[in-house]
Amino acid sequence: MQWMGLNEVREKFLSFFEGKEHYRLNSFPLVPINDKSLLLINSGMAPMKKYFTGEETPPSKRVTTCQKCIRTPDIENVGKTSRHGTFFEMLGNFSFGDYFKNEVTGWAWEFCTKVMELPVDRLYVSVYLEDDETYDIWTKKIGVSPDHMVRLGKADNFWEIGSGPCGPCSEIYFDRGEKYGCGNPDCAPGCDCDRFVEFWNLVFSQFENDGNGNYSDLKQKNIDTGMGLERLACIVQGVDNLFEVDTVQNIIKHISKIANVNYHDDDKKDISIRVITDHIRGSVFMICDGVLTSNEGRGYVLRRLLRRAARHGKLLGIKGPFLYKVVETVINENKGAYPELLEKKALIEKVVKIEEENFAKTIDQGLSILDSFISDLEKEGKKTLSGADAFKLYDTFGFPVDMTSDILEEKGFELDLDGFNALMNEQKVRARNARNELGDLGWVDSGEIDLSDLSDTVFTGYDSLNEKSEIIAIINDGKLFTEISDNEKAVIIVNKTPFYAESGGQVGDTGEISCENGKFIVSDTKKTKDGKFMHIGYLEDGMLSVNDTVELAVKSERRASIMRNHSAAHLLQAALRKVLGSHVEQSGSYVDENRVRFDFTHFSAMTSDEISKVECLVNEMILEDVCVMKKELPIEEAKKLGAMALFGEKYGDIVRVVKMSDFSVEFCGGTHVDNTGKLGLFKIISENSVASGVRRIEGTTGVGVLKLLEEANNTILNVASNLKLKNINEVVSKTESVMNELKEKDREIDILNSKLASTQIDDLFNSATEFKGIKVITSEFNGASMDVIRNLGDLIKDKAENVIAVLTNTAGDKATIYCVCGKESVKKGANAGTIVREVAKVTGGGGGGKPDSAMAGAKDISKLGEALSKLPEILETLIKE
Repeated sequence: MQWMGLNEVREKFLSFFEGKEHYRLNSFPLVPINDKSLLLINSGMAPMKKYFTGEETPPSKRVTTCQKCIRTPDIENVGKTSRHGTFFEMLGNFSFGDYFKNEVTGWAWEFCTKVMELPVDRLYVSVYLEDDETYDIWTKKIGVSPDHMVRLGKADNFWEIGSGPCGPCSEIYFDRGEKYGCGNPDCAPGCDCDRFVEFWNLVFSQFENDGNGNYSDLKQKNIDTGMGLERLACIVQGVDNLFEVDTVQNIIKHISKIANVNYHDDDKKDISIRVITDHIRGSVFMICDGVLTSNEGRGYVLRRLLRRAARHGKLLGIKGPFLYKVVETVINENKGAYPELLEKKALIEKVVKIEEENFAKTIDQGLSILDSFISDLEKEGKKTLSGADAFKLYDTFGFPVDMTSDILEEKGFELDLDGFNALMNEQKVRARNARNELGDLGWVDSGEIDLSDLSDTVFTGYDSLNEKSEIIAIINDGKLFTEISDNEKAVIIVNKTPFYAESGGQVGDTGEISCENGKFIVSDTKKTKDGKFMHIGYLEDGMLSVNDTVELAVKSERRASIMRNHSAAHLLQAALRKVLGSHVEQSGSYVDENRVRFDFTHFSAMTSDEISKVECLVNEMILEDVCVMKKELPIEEAKKLGAMALFGEKYGDIVRVVKMSDFSVEFCGGTHVDNTGKLGLFKIISENSVASGVRRIEGTTGVGVLKLLEEANNTILNVASNLKLKNINEVVSKTESVMNELKEKDREIDILNSKLASTQIDDLFNSATEFKGIKVITSEFNGASMDVIRNLGDLIKDKAENVIAVLTNTAGDKATIYCVCGKESVKKGANAGTIVREVAKVTGGGGGGKPDSAMAGAKDISKLGEALSKLPEILETLIKE
């Protein structure tokens, strides 16, 4: 066999099956499309489940792919072994009711022996124990020697998940040689040692399992194969594991250069290098496919990968952010197969760098808190950190539990890992429940009704707002009816309609469906997953029946406003990319008759200058009176125009492109104006954050802008009236004057409060108690500013060095606890952070800080007195004689 690079192996496989009349599909995104059962795509067949079940029609009965995959169950083992990884690519060929065992086995053998030139004497094949048919195909038709065949049981060679389609498997193994074996003379495929590597699994989906262990033949037999690209590359490159493969090695070399270390010189450092390499590969692909860091779901997986990688960089001695520098190498190694990586390079680097910078702050804060926990353990004479404290570090501060465990071990302590895992499991249950609550992206209000016999609704609303049509179904309360009468709510389906159904962020149309017999008021329009438009509303008067010929009329003024706002959304995205950078991508949108709401990837609040520039760019395009081109094109031709696709959307071979000069070119099925001048004017209403790395802009056009101006003018008139001004032009100068007066009065109040506080110093010291030679002061305040409380604390520390003071300040239903410790008291063991945290615990609150000053919040203010009374007990554990 010849040495072959990973990228060449991928192309050889896909080209081979294209030559066998397979349709080459691009890898699906790592984020599942319309599938809430998976957090991330974890196998080659996962994104094609609906093709196997018949819910969707595949582009061809024969398909081949190389699918990006992420699996994280073994994340803790990544790096520790050279076999574990979270990101991998899965090659596969699939048949949906076309070819079966004879063809797939023959092609698999041909690819292995003729294309890849793998030596036949090192190839072994396993079949299911009872699958004589496949055994005979391999031995009698393909010519595999019986001594290279193995029969294995259900656990190894039968694919099924509960009830549903299932079937036997056949796997192809490569013999790496005796030196990798266990020494057992009976060693063969299926053994747990490293000698025989399974690299290709052929699944014959031929049975239906009823869930009770009864199997019947499927009407449509399918083929699903999966071959690990990295595993095959290991074989042809003669290396032991995925970290030795050419494309991965280049990433390792870059990391080693940054860390100034050599891979293979130090086992501990090798672990860190492998963790970083694996995690940055997965992170780059996840970000490219639309995942941003967050504290839950996919974003949490991404955050965990990046933070584990950053932590291992710290262990290697790397100072400052470095992962974002490795992004370019990952992209360069994969851009041939995944050109979108290059397109999104700026976004990927930005996300990685920001997460690194945030984690740098987190890790320092976490180390400080862990040090205080260890200090508490030492004083209490304990050796085990509670699972709750470790979980708080992990969940609240993002501090890795393995780092907590390592540091504890170094200092002679241990971690209650069972307690931590129990809390982690509770969190996973909550996360799983939250995922289960994710709604479907489609909408169906047809109960269990089968509408498959109905023809798809033809949409005519791009060109007209009126249409003559025929009612083909009436649904009420999840049941089919032949007619409806006065005031009844219902869903009406017609054979063609000008009503736009809610999709792509644009709301559904409203209007009327009428004939001589009755009038139906449409309050919303949605559509089923299989293309039936559902007109939702009620019958105002008369009666409507199935087969009635009706007139459909969309509410034209509302549609016109929606179209203006939708076109504005396209201009807005283009303007944002010009002002903020190419990392800006749409993360969601909502367009109705009143405004456009646009969510986009960005990592800081927009400045007023940036908002102004974006607004100006959009209005310039409006004033230029640009013609809006809407045209259906082959998808490849559309991409050549530079059309932007919406992440997560599925596109066919023919797509609709909306083009506004060269300023904005996008795939879009929505409705738009025919000229930008019809938008009138665009105004941004607000800009804010909706999630980590995602911002939201709301704006409006046309009449909406006039309404904003009217509201703003009325507000100014009201302010002028309240300030008793006759001329509204004086509003700004008058408000500045009033604010300056208020600031001066606040300053005077603070000065008076500080003077009052300083006069209380002697009283506070006179009422102090003694504890092991330290003066202990407690006092409760009500309604004081925190500046005054802090100032008082400084005065107390200045007056005496052997003092501890705990001051509480109540404002409404909230209270703050402030603690200061003089220099001498700190030397004796006092720690303001520990004291304030323990005092606050009594009230259900929490906080912390430095040894000489710290602050906490109290939850139950009725317990402040009780909390202060615990101070001697707290000090007993801290102060040394």
